[in-house]
Amino acid sequence: MMIETFVTGPLETNTYLVADEKAGEALVIDPAGGVAPIVARLTELGVKLKAIVITHGHFDHVSGNRALAEATGAPILAHQSDANLFSKAEETADFFLVKAENSPPPDRFLQEGDEVTVGAYSLRVVHTPGHSPGGITLAGDGKAFCGDLVFFGSVGRTDLPGGSQEILRESIRSKIATLPEDTVLYPGHGPETTVRREKAHNPFF
Repeated sequence: MMIETFVTGPLETNTYLVADEKAGEALVIDPAGGVAPIVARLTELGVKLKAIVITHGHFDHVSGNRALAEATGAPILAHQSDANLFSKAEETADFFLVKAENSPPPDRFLQEGDEVTVGAYSLRVVHTPGHSPGGITLAGDGKAFCGDLVFFGSVGRTDLPGGSQEILRESIRSKIATLPEDTVLYPGHGPETTVRREKAHNPFF
């Protein structure tokens, strides 16, 4: 599995390109804007974008959806509980004094236990609410793309509508801390980390 990180959008979101070059397939996780370099990289690698997968519906994770979907024809996949946020990206960004673009609605809803495949690799959908009601983690092959649930040494905020610190802690306890300790966590912002490191140093674990 090849993973490349693009820092995109007004809040410096980690947008992940996940590819199986041999199979000629790729996923993009959380495009936040400025997708031209991602499209160029897909072309350079000679891979087809199979899907755009959204870990949660906040504006800084969906505002590149329209441009990327139009450029590639890839469907947008997300949890149904965050679908209402896709059309509110521009409005919500105004509160942060930044600009964002509304997203088209998801083409397909993901739920707990679904599998998202890219070539020979499979990522399991784990519903991990708390930062938002429809937050998901994509876990597989020793990796977990966890959106804004967990950061290096910290966690996502819970003071936005639909957030809950109690639910977030339960998602971490039951869905993230139970992963193998050498699992690499790829967060929505900041550097990657591991389950082992967060168990040792993150007070929310």
